Amino acid sequence: MSAVAPLRVGIAGLGRGFMLLLPTLAAHPNIRLVAATDPRDDARARFEADFQGQTYTSFEAMCQAPDVEAVYIASPHALHREQVECAARWGKHVLVEKPMALSLADCQAMIDAMQAAGRWLLVGHSHSFDTPYLRTAELIRSGEVGAVRMIQAMNFTDFLYRPRRPEELDTAQGGGVVYSQAAHQVDIVRLLGGGEVTRVMAQTGQWDPQRPTEGAYSALLTFANGAFASLTYSGYAHYDSDALLDWRGELGQHRSAGDYGKARKALADIESPEAEAALKNQRAYGTTLGLADTSLQGIGHNHFGFVLACCDAADLKPGPKGIEVYGHTSHRTLPLTEPDIPRREVLDEWVAAVRHDQAPIHSGAWGLATMEVCFALLESARTGQAVDLKHQCPVAPQKG
Repeated sequence: MSAVAPLRVGIAGLGRGFMLLLPTLAAHPNIRLVAATDPRDDARARFEADFQGQTYTSFEAMCQAPDVEAVYIASPHALHREQVECAARWGKHVLVEKPMALSLADCQAMIDAMQAAGRWLLVGHSHSFDTPYLRTAELIRSGEVGAVRMIQAMNFTDFLYRPRRPEELDTAQGGGVVYSQAAHQVDIVRLLGGGEVTRVMAQTGQWDPQRPTEGAYSALLTFANGAFASLTYSGYAHYDSDALLDWRGELGQHRSAGDYGKARKALADIESPEAEAALKNQRAYGTTLGLADTSLQGIGHNHFGFVLACCDAADLKPGPKGIEVYGHTSHRTLPLTEPDIPRREVLDEWVAAVRHDQAPIHSGAWGLATMEVCFALLESARTGQAVDLKHQCPVAPQKG
């Protein structure tokens, strides 16, 4: 990306999500963190020390600040609509974390507010920003391997047993793996499959009474172009699909089989929801962690489990090190160079939209379409019936 004036960013929510993206935000040459809002005194104090930025207890007060031109919303899911509409009123560009919102009406209201303000809305970070999937999508669009016909995506993690706040275990408040994890997986298969899903058939699993939300799902997605995708996810902390990816973790970190069981063991002595929330807070920015505790050393390309795209002339298997191409009579690997700034793709897309008026893939319309699939997944599992979709968005970038 060519040199441009850094995007002056305010952060809404200095929690775990911000902590994960922090090293990328801090290292990106076109991003400058100038403000933040969070209810925790220690988090605001740490931000001021790390970035010499202004902090606020009110989201709207931060949006009123003339030095803030764009806002990264990493707050709880239920706040997304309210905060996007507020940012739009004050003329700020927005990157809102997935899941975009908890209803289609909220998603549409966010899009409408940003369009009326004439500002860019992006939804992410989802793993469809990751270079392995972007390069695979480019290969498919080039026509070199023919049309995509079928996609298999599966991921097995410890998601449900990482420390959680009570609302993260309540589906009605956006908890469970469908809202937080299917948003990643659906984004990836939509990127590879052409974008427009027409039908969803799914089942979900809730198998631990102590974690009373969806911990697993399987879904069959049908695309407008005739392709279909099978999605499977489990966050029950048994099998770990990083074993299929040379023990490279979802966030690009090196892992080993010795990590097995750590999530469940960490929760073994937790006796109350309050204690679990406090344990999660220890992993958030400000309480015990700050910029000095982050590093990009040894971090490679991100991924979201095993993905295989079956096309007319080849099957494509993207991974952290490259894209394996299984053709009619030969197998080759298209290598990926190690990233200079891991996870920078989402920020590159945001900066390109704001500074160069370049329509992003991951627009508000794209985010709404992904959430429509997630809502349909839950409805299909509840009713036992396939769900037909209406609000889909193709891969080709569009305004809004």
